[in-house]
Amino acid sequence: MTIHRGGWRIISAIWAVSILLIYLIQHFIDCRFVSYPLFALIFFFMGFVIFFFRVPSRRIPDGEGLVTAVADGEIVVLDRVFEPEFLKRDCMQVSIYMDFFNVHVNFWPISGKVTYYRYHPGKYFLAFLPKASELNEHTSVCVENEAGEVFFKQLAGTFCRRIECYAEVGKDGVRGKQCGIIKFGSRIDMYLPLDADIRVKLGDEVRACETVIAHLGGK
Repeated sequence: MTIHRGGWRIISAIWAVSILLIYLIQHFIDCRFVSYPLFALIFFFMGFVIFFFRVPSRRIPDGEGLVTAVADGEIVVLDRVFEPEFLKRDCMQVSIYMDFFNVHVNFWPISGKVTYYRYHPGKYFLAFLPKASELNEHTSVCVENEAGEVFFKQLAGTFCRRIECYAEVGKDGVRGKQCGIIKFGSRIDMYLPLDADIRVKLGDEVRACETVIAHLGGK
């Protein structure tokens, strides 16, 4: 396991503040029944910040046409929808909801060329609400190869105020490599061709890079 490259600045700042708080508590609060629980909370938070920015090692399944999960989390939407922004056709939408304890680093679902990228400022509704897909702050990315194309969105949520996306139009993405991060919980919407063989169902817990969401081109 490694730490996400964008996390070190936040980790350093939080640890610096935490150490200052520990110093102040130690010198100004004499009651151990107060100071010890405070120390425990601070140490827990310091550890959680490192845990939050973890980048785990994952096994990437072999196979042509496989679409793997962009993020860890739960499948909360699995439905046929019309995608109006870029694809402009009916697709299968697969949405993954991340909570605070999931890995928040995102990974390319397929290998291929980035054909579309756009950042959308927006609101911060709860990420599992249907309207969040259109109204919340999000990025939109499409990546394409010989088997087909996958369009996906990184959506901000109520507590998320930072989305990072590494997509650049014309550049290549590699399945299982990092494509960005959504900080403090949110959602990924994936839009797949109608003839894709969907391999997950509502309520499934998925793991980025490892869980096969679909096979492009059918079975």
